[in-house]
Amino acid sequence: MLGITDLPTYLLGTVLIVLLPGPNSLYTLSVAARRGVRTAYRAALGVFLGDTVLMTASAAGVAGLLQANAVLFGVVKYAGAGYLAWIAFGMARAARDMWRSRGAEPVATAAAAEAVADAERPFRRALVISLLNPKAILFFISFFVQFVDPGYAHPALSFLALGAIAQVFSFSYLTLLIFGGTHLAAQFRRRRRLAAGLTSGAAALFLGFAAKLSMSSAG
Repeated sequence: MLGITDLPTYLLGTVLIVLLPGPNSLYTLSVAARRGVRTAYRAALGVFLGDTVLMTASAAGVAGLLQANAVLFGVVKYAGAGYLAWIAFGMARAARDMWRSRGAEPVATAAAAEAVADAERPFRRALVISLLNPKAILFFISFFVQFVDPGYAHPALSFLALGAIAQVFSFSYLTLLIFGGTHLAAQFRRRRRLAAGLTSGAAALFLGFAAKLSMSSAG
């Protein structure tokens, strides 16, 4: 069907890949916990658009360009790592503020948190997180190509179908995270120390993502 081979294996592999924690899903969960369902879906749409662009770029041959040009790959790689590190430091500052305000009035701390959130722009941030990941482009092309019939006359349709399936799974998973995040938000409002601790953990994970990306290679 549409030049796709071994569809059951692809479906299983895609589910496992989607379930792996990464900066996109972690950021969406963070937005849901801090700002609620509606705003978290803005972040999810940013992830959706970013992944769509990367899948399209993979099918168009950008992956081969990144593999062949070490300088280009390095520029994109370090830009992505720097952006993830910047987000990590922002989360660390937020955790520090939560810890300092744990004895403050709830209305005052909520107002301060909302003021910071207004400047965040989750859609744009999630989109940039998705796009500044050259390994994602290489992954999409290397994973998808295993399930495309080389004799099929229209391989672009095969990539389109595989990408659509991956996006359905990804968006479904982000939806689960979003509604789970709103439950966490209720806990955060009651327990400032818990909120500060989990935000610190998220910052550490983003620093880890940045370090892993900076040490990756195109091969």
